[in-house]
Amino acid sequence: MTTVRIFFEKRGEAAYISLLDLQRVFHRLLKISGLPVWYTQGFNPHIYLSFSCPLSLGQESLCESCEVKTERETIDGAAWQAALQPLMPRGITITKVARAEEKVSAIAAAVYEVTMPLSSAPALEAYNAAPAAEVTKKTKRGQKALDLKAYLPRLDWQAEGEQLHFAVQLPCGSGEALNLNPALLMQYLQGLGGAPAWQCRVLRTHLYDQTGRDFA
Repeated sequence: MTTVRIFFEKRGEAAYISLLDLQRVFHRLLKISGLPVWYTQGFNPHIYLSFSCPLSLGQESLCESCEVKTERETIDGAAWQAALQPLMPRGITITKVARAEEKVSAIAAAVYEVTMPLSSAPALEAYNAAPAAEVTKKTKRGQKALDLKAYLPRLDWQAEGEQLHFAVQLPCGSGEALNLNPALLMQYLQGLGGAPAWQCRVLRTHLYDQTGRDFA
């Protein structure tokens, strides 16, 4: 059994496709493609499909991936990509298909590029001046208080026209405490007078493993 990892970008209007709907899209298109994907056994066989650290609704990404399995020992990544891309909804671009090299549990961090209206600059300055930035993270076990300053001591931003840009690296993975959604930062900045989420853009650019390399 071979694990196949499908890498893709999720941009523009595709950012508003929920994880549940994205799963439905990939299930449907994998069936239509005729690719040799493996189905689970039992009374209701279905395609094994798993997504790596899925995004929150409204966030974009250059480095999404999902896994399927095949009984083939080798795969032709280019052929898989050619079969899938014409079927994809607008905003989803298949960038690579290859044998999975790492387990999803290897993911340790993610990098996000954030774009906000220039009017949000005072909120970023207030964040940098604050001794702490406490937020509440919802988990399966309840709520957990976190200090964003422990992960982001300061935000270094650049102005470009009527917008400002900055990049952040946050813990990302399967563990509840090790997965920080940038939405927590955006909500905190909004509380300081920053722009609401619908006026901002969050783009995930990298997923890193524990060694600091791009997840593969």
